[in-house]
Amino acid sequence: MRILGSTTFGTEARQERDYYATDPNALRKFIEAFKADGNSLAGNVWECASGEGNLSKVLLEQGHSVFESDIYDYGNNKVGDFLKTDLYWDGDILTNPPYKKAKEFVQHGMTLIPDGRQVIMLLRIQFLESKGRHEWFKTSPPKFVYVHSSRIKIWKDNDQVKYPGTQPLCYAWYVWEKGFEGQTTLRWIK
Repeated sequence: MRILGSTTFGTEARQERDYYATDPNALRKFIEAFKADGNSLAGNVWECASGEGNLSKVLLEQGHSVFESDIYDYGNNKVGDFLKTDLYWDGDILTNPPYKKAKEFVQHGMTLIPDGRQVIMLLRIQFLESKGRHEWFKTSPPKFVYVHSSRIKIWKDNDQVKYPGTQPLCYAWYVWEKGFEGQTTLRWIK
């Protein structure tokens, strides 16, 4: 069996658009843990790989203004390549990015926000283990890494009927704050 996020869902081919939608409860649990630690998201949040809006709906229900964009048209978003935009964003950026472009999403997001704002990405825990990212983490450490203690649901093509169960990988929310210098704090989400 192959692992979700590498070559995925049993013997099935990887989703052509790299569209693996997040269970909204994963974001709800993160926000709850983040707030319990005295942290908060900005009032304005850019969901820059929004897909069908699973995460955006949670942000809206939590009272945030949300700007949704994606490289593909899902009917609810502005269409455009996040990695090619130069839009200045006075808020936080939060998404489950295409994994193969995750580092680029973080790096580019950090150029679009002012000091004190955050780029928050849902990524596999394995994102921490890479010789290629080792030096980058030294100069661009996340302020927080919130690890899900239980496996979360990720749905290929957002198909919650065909893929109803939990997934075989551990995910974490990585929080980069522009201007942060220091050691990463590791936290857990129940």
